[in-house]
Amino acid sequence: GFLLAEKCPALPMTEFADVTAEAYPLGTKLYYECDKGYARRSGQYLGIQCQSKQQVASWIYKEFECIDEKILLSTAPMMELGFTQKPERKTQSPAPQKRENLSEFDQKDFCGPPKTIPHASLSLNKQYYVGQVLHFKCQSGYDMRLPTSGTRRCKKVNGKIIWTSLDMRCTNDS
Repeated sequence: GFLLAEKCPALPMTEFADVTAEAYPLGTKLYYECDKGYARRSGQYLGIQCQSKQQVASWIYKEFECIDEKILLSTAPMMELGFTQKPERKTQSPAPQKRENLSEFDQKDFCGPPKTIPHASLSLNKQYYVGQVLHFKCQSGYDMRLPTSGTRRCKKVNGKIIWTSLDMRCTNDS
């Protein structure tokens, strides 16, 4: 069964803070972007999705790789030939997921951090879904008024989807 997750509103900007997510609710979609100077092979899909497999939440990866553009350009014509009728058979095992601080999360409903892909990074225009918890930390060099880190949770309150407020502030006043 495919789960339609309810989307959260846009995340309010938090100045001078880095945001990380330790866990992603089922239905979350994330996208990778190839680093500068690298490109994906044509026809490959850079998105991943958190889905439930055998009662365990795991990331579903499509096969893709980010290749040096110089190599890609030189091999492009030869590549295309045998590429179209190749059935996608290879399944990649999901990355081992860090679980030590996920005690509050249920493994059935949340995926851990996605695996790192060579020459690719997760794109930041993330869409979050109800149940998402984000961790905020002041960037180094900014004055940390206590507390220096905090979390926001996306939840549904009286039929309205909201982000809980963040109880920390990072300022650059010296």
